[in-house]
Amino acid sequence: MAFDIQDASSSGRRLTQSVIQIIQQLDMLNAELARVLHIRCDDIGRLTSAKSIIEEGSTQWHYAEQFVRFYQLLHRYKHGDGVAMRHWLRSQNTLLDDTTPHLLIVDDDRIGLVIEHLEQQLSTE
Repeated sequence: MAFDIQDASSSGRRLTQSVIQIIQQLDMLNAELARVLHIRCDDIGRLTSAKSIIEEGSTQWHYAEQFVRFYQLLHRYKHGDGVAMRHWLRSQNTLLDDTTPHLLIVDDDRIGLVIEHLEQQLSTE
């Protein structure tokens, strides 16, 4: 079972820890998180080693909140099943431009589309 994330935006440290936990849960690379947050890979190294945090109100804060929102929706959609969550992320989806959610999030910077899709799927359950 994958863990649920609550109150991620309560502080910079908590949000930083949350995005790092998410990439671990979803088997994503640090470089992929760097692309999601629009920062350099070096900056991810500082985040993962707890030498820095995501600053409240920054552009990265906004991207991190989106990433957490995506994870929370995916967690609900797949009922906390970590294997199903990772599989869904990397599976081609005809409702998402016939590509994988992973590519939309990391390569195409279209996390908003993935969030909208998950919200729609959850509203019809």
